[in-house]
Amino acid sequence: MTIQIFDPELARVSADLEWLRGQGVTVDRFNLSQEPGAFAGAPLVQQALQQRGVECLPLVLVDGRVVAEGTYPARETLAALAGIVVQKPAAAAKVCCPKVEGEKKCC
Repeated sequence: MTIQIFDPELARVSADLEWLRGQGVTVDRFNLSQEPGAFAGAPLVQQALQQRGVECLPLVLVDGRVVAEGTYPARETLAALAGIVVQKPAAAAKVCCPKVEGEKKCC
């Protein structure tokens, strides 16, 4: 028997965290099954697990405080939490067509 799980959400989060690293943000990501010591050594994580169980995961901490739990924040949210301003592309300017019969017409 083979069980395979493909989760695009994890791929998105990995890309977002890599993007944050590229912006100079220190990012540590821990997996409960692979790094139980990191969970055991973090009092806020232990408290959340004791109160809400694994439903609190994923748990996002910024500078020692819980900022999100139970869901992965969007890149824009992560950027805001890290103090990074994300530049959105400027709206395309209207292009005006040449005058037609004495009128200026925008397309």
